[in-house]
Amino acid sequence: MQKILVANRGEIALRVMRTAKEMGIKTVAVFSEADRDMPFVRYADEAVCIGPAPSSQSYLRADVILQVAKEKGADAIHPGYGFLSENASFSKACADAGITFIGPSAHSIEIMGSKIAAKQAAKKFNVPMVPGTEDPIETVEEAHAIADRIGYPVLIKASAGGGGKGMRVVENAAELEEQMRTAKSEAMSAFGDDAVFMEKYVGAPKHIELQILGDQHDNYVYVFERECSIQRRHQKLIEEAPSSCLTEDIRKAMGESAVNVARSCKYYGAGTVEFLVDEDLNFYFLEMNTRLQVEHCVTEMITGLDLVKEQINIAKGGKLPFTQDELFINGHSIELRVCAEDPLNNFLPDTGKLELYKTPKGPGVRVDDGYDEGQQIPIFYDSMLAKLVVHAATRDEAIDRLCRAIDEYRVKGIKTTLQFGKWAVKQPAFAEGNFDTKFIEKYYKPEYLHPANKEQEEVAALLAGVVWEQEKGKQQTQTHLSNGSWKIRRKS
Repeated sequence: MQKILVANRGEIALRVMRTAKEMGIKTVAVFSEADRDMPFVRYADEAVCIGPAPSSQSYLRADVILQVAKEKGADAIHPGYGFLSENASFSKACADAGITFIGPSAHSIEIMGSKIAAKQAAKKFNVPMVPGTEDPIETVEEAHAIADRIGYPVLIKASAGGGGKGMRVVENAAELEEQMRTAKSEAMSAFGDDAVFMEKYVGAPKHIELQILGDQHDNYVYVFERECSIQRRHQKLIEEAPSSCLTEDIRKAMGESAVNVARSCKYYGAGTVEFLVDEDLNFYFLEMNTRLQVEHCVTEMITGLDLVKEQINIAKGGKLPFTQDELFINGHSIELRVCAEDPLNNFLPDTGKLELYKTPKGPGVRVDDGYDEGQQIPIFYDSMLAKLVVHAATRDEAIDRLCRAIDEYRVKGIKTTLQFGKWAVKQPAFAEGNFDTKFIEKYYKPEYLHPANKEQEEVAALLAGVVWEQEKGKQQTQTHLSNGSWKIRRKS
């Protein structure tokens, strides 16, 4: 493999190109008219403009990207994440053109791209599932029968979906028909497929995912877990590895289940298997992402692996250079997505010019970014500017290091999630590791970020602590009533 075309933009394009350069592989950047002056374009050995700013006219033009790859003599295409990374047709088109797709086969992408097909495949390997349907729901009458069987509340989900689209929580039978109709309409609009399925709604779960690697010789490993529960609009903001609540036995069971999900679709490459974890640490298969994840950095920090390098070696036909027993967790890592969003206004995206942009440095600090000072933040793409990642010997030290790095970060001209990140990791619920996907809903109020003086800051901290104690009491009471007792175990 002599040359890779990177079919993406921003920080992930740079991330892939840096590893390729270390491996002696040349790179080709493709870019939209809006990204002409971006750092990834300058970094690549060659760069080609592929269309106007909207992604539908540039980064999603599989035909144009393949043509550029052929013209430039690229041996392979790395899709990054987003855009064409989970497009089975693109993976197949690469194979048909004799170009290596640095990712899984079209077969694997197709199966795991459908939530229903993914559940059906995983169930054959006895992977734990949330009670629900395995096939699309055809009629309202069928939906009522299923909901009565598994019990309300239920969750209606688009089979082809993600990011919260085509997803509806139904509290009772009276809401079912309307919510199902809305979910199907959203699914058709967003994904061109109105198939939906139903499962028992797990109200306040933790969202924990397992990184897996598989080669083309039937070798698999799980590269431990990432805690991804702090989210807004079903999208992650803070991730860490390892999770603060898993025992070694549960980690092993989840890892083996993740590997079985990969086996169920003959997966090769880097992938992520996502699970919902309830308050008793029961885990249930959610979905598989057939690509590199945004938050892969925290896994790299605790293992010393370069996951992009592993992807490239697997795509070249190489065997995994390690076994499960040779992988170990070293310390703790936390990632904050530095997004151009306003935490004071419901995390709405912000645009503008980066008038000042200085990143933190020092021991255990990594910043993967894609912009330079003076550049304009466009409206056409994801709002993430950078990933601020820290690593330390213990979780408490990692929290302190993240706060130090946030204080060193300098951004002017746009609003960001930096101060929210510092506030979040200092909350009692986060410190105790006893939080779930409702963290923002339960504990956050915009006024907590900008108290007028020290007295108000103390009051805000006190109020957050009171809310935490109340939520903690509710959880303990509910769990005691349901099964006697439970305990979240925290690891440093």
